[in-house]
Amino acid sequence: MDKYTKVQKIGEGSFGKAILVKAKENGRQYVIKEINISKMSNKEREESRREVAVLANMKHPNIVLYRESFEESGCLYIVMDYCEGGDLFKRINAQKGILFSEDQILDWFVQISLALKHVHDRKILHRDIKSQNIFLTKGRTIQLGDFGIARVLNSTVELARTCIGTPYYLSPEICENKPYNNKSDIWALGCVLYEMCTLKHAFEAGNMKNLVLKIISGSFPPVSLHYSFELRNLISQLFKRNPRDRPSVNSILEKNFIAKRIEKFLSPQVWK
Repeated sequence: MDKYTKVQKIGEGSFGKAILVKAKENGRQYVIKEINISKMSNKEREESRREVAVLANMKHPNIVLYRESFEESGCLYIVMDYCEGGDLFKRINAQKGILFSEDQILDWFVQISLALKHVHDRKILHRDIKSQNIFLTKGRTIQLGDFGIARVLNSTVELARTCIGTPYYLSPEICENKPYNNKSDIWALGCVLYEMCTLKHAFEAGNMKNLVLKIISGSFPPVSLHYSFELRNLISQLFKRNPRDRPSVNSILEKNFIAKRIEKFLSPQVWK
């Protein structure tokens, strides 16, 4: 940690702490994830190191950039870029009930989907897609962050229990204790899209039991008719209860109204 000065703690999750730091050599700000590995078994430690190696290979304009990692006094530290624009969750709350334009929603959604494509094409699951994990850079680009690091710690049932806050993004299959799969990421993507359209969570309840019942029944308040049929229809496809009925991220990006926005963000050779 000698190369960095702590600025402040910015978050705490089931994995550990997130700290905003300043690099001593260039004064740039980064986020460091601190994961306590001292109580892990050797197998779990190995798994965490492997995951960090996976993160290190994620280079994409819509994914928060990994800088380096190191181990020190029983902790694993992962250094990532800091997104000055804050997260999408805060951006949604700042609207104070005023709906975003469809253009704005689709621009953000395309970028999140391109990031997820990059992940899924590599046969990796993100496991933690939520509006608090989607960041805006200073230039207003959207970046997906925070992979379900330390998947070992996050066996899904464990995740449901230790989640800080209510797990609004759980899919029906997770609620039924089935394994997490790429379509569970797609469900969570649907939750984020719904949130951008309504400024609310699709599935909300006063307690976990009622939330699970709502998710399993798959019923959610309709999205404003002020949005196009295509957009509203896409949300209902992402919320299909059976994971097999949900589209893959590639087929989402092939939909006409989505596809025509892609070149705004990426040149075709990058994403095809």
